[in-house]
Amino acid sequence: DGSLLLLDLDGFKPVNDLHGHATGDKVLQQVSLRFARALPSGALLARLGGDEFGVLINGSYEETLEAAYALQATCSYPFLIESHSIKIGVSIGHVYNDGKGDLLERADAAMYEAKRSGAGVVQAQPVV
Repeated sequence: DGSLLLLDLDGFKPVNDLHGHATGDKVLQQVSLRFARALPSGALLARLGGDEFGVLINGSYEETLEAAYALQATCSYPFLIESHSIKIGVSIGHVYNDGKGDLLERADAAMYEAKRSGAGVVQAQPVV
């Protein structure tokens, strides 16, 4: 039982452009902290590079999907950094480990669909 989540921050590039990389780094640190607090114990959170994160999480389909929505909610209010109120979002691809097909590829496709559609969280299509 478990899922792979891929997370990509929305609106992060303008943070670096407008406020500088030092502020961008502080935002990434606060994002990581919010994500870690929202995850159940035993979940593994990793920064994959840039503004992308991955999560390995144990639990049923419903439990792991609920965790994905909890992660999305952590970005629903602004980050306060050096008197700046910085608003970003997150797009999340969720794939349940059904033992079929490439989980990373499917989670990536779901995450890009979440970005394109603005849905926030998209579940990967099951392999038939």
